[in-house]
Amino acid sequence: MKFYYYVHTGHRIGLDRFRRACTIIRALGDIDITLLCSDFRIANEAKHFGVKTSVGIDVVRNIPQIAHHGDKIIFDSNEANPIMLNDMRLFFSTFIRVSDDENDKKEDNEFLISPYLEGEDICNAYIVDDKYFELKEKTIKLSFFFGDDDYEKDLEKYMSFIEDLNPDLLLGFYYFFDYADMLKKKFKNNHEFEDYDELITSSEVLVTSSPQAVLESLASGGKPIYLQRDDYAKDFIKLFQNLNIPIIQNYDKKYFTETFNSINNHKYSKMQQNSNKLINFIKGNLN
Repeated sequence: MKFYYYVHTGHRIGLDRFRRACTIIRALGDIDITLLCSDFRIANEAKHFGVKTSVGIDVVRNIPQIAHHGDKIIFDSNEANPIMLNDMRLFFSTFIRVSDDENDKKEDNEFLISPYLEGEDICNAYIVDDKYFELKEKTIKLSFFFGDDDYEKDLEKYMSFIEDLNPDLLLGFYYFFDYADMLKKKFKNNHEFEDYDELITSSEVLVTSSPQAVLESLASGGKPIYLQRDDYAKDFIKLFQNLNIPIIQNYDKKYFTETFNSINNHKYSKMQQNSNKLINFIKGNLN
């Protein structure tokens, strides 16, 4: 019997699920778990995120080519339809699903991790590594992270939204070479993908479309502003409202400018450090 963690990631959806998968795998520590990624490129990079074993499998339907009946899995994806999900619940002896949908519900033969739901066999938690709760000096006044993916080059279309504030720019993992070079010319203070942790924890104000980066910034004592991209699901809106995180929709520059100018008076909710609760839930059910 083996343990697996499947995560949906790639050049059209970014790395948010991948980042939280790595957070969980690192925290599980002594459990030998194989990360299955729907993208070969990031699977090859997973060792730099503290993941010992990772495999690129292209699509979710390829999971049975790696795993065997009776194995155990943590599943973080919204690719599968209800029939496929039910088949996987029967295929694996333990099926732990990660959900961001406030309207979701726990099904039979599964355990659920959700920031919204509570109840039997459900862990009500969001996933943030403990390292982000170690507060450090904020040396960057304003930073901007559009996300690890921008296949349609939307940032270029909406650059006027933030360009005149001259923020530090964090480049994404899946950016095209020529696109990244253009962005570097536009944003003189730019940081490579590898500088993610340093920029998140050193930024006083972080404007980002990455829900995971929002949570990590808030945990580290920063002041995140969430930019809701048109091509991203709105699953995190309610959670961010509960945490009193400013949310910008439709690239509303006027509202964003007002929000940024008054950010020092904005009262954020305190993040709960719930990693122990989360890991105890996972370990208890995997074992």
